[in-house]
Amino acid sequence: MKQNIIRFSVSLPQNLLDTLDEKLTHNGYSSRSELVRDMIREKLNEEVWSNGDESTQGVAVLTIIYDHHQRELNQRMIDIQHTNTHNGNVEILCNTHVHLDHHNCLETIILKGKGKNIENLSIEIGGLKGVKFSKLTRASRFE
Repeated sequence: MKQNIIRFSVSLPQNLLDTLDEKLTHNGYSSRSELVRDMIREKLNEEVWSNGDESTQGVAVLTIIYDHHQRELNQRMIDIQHTNTHNGNVEILCNTHVHLDHHNCLETIILKGKGKNIENLSIEIGGLKGVKFSKLTRASRFE
């Protein structure tokens, strides 16, 4: 589906434009327009997740690093996922597991559901003893 592209102008102070151009160069954007589109999408995505609308379905990736020697940690993480799936709170679309070294594993869990339910699952897993790092990356669909 082809979208209509609308051209508009923006006035910026010189120092802000210089900072924008520096970000453009460092992040490999081909144009200011591409960078501004990404920034707008990111801001809109933040709004979708922060408005607390219970009807909004979102997708997110939970990334965790944990000590796999921590007693019963794997089972507790699996139980949390099964409970949330069984209750219809969150749909788990995919789960990956990587062995980083002798003690540490990295896991990503791709989730779909209402934002609040996804965030609750993230907090529940991230708070487990033995989880060293936990980050939820939120995404939304934009037409």
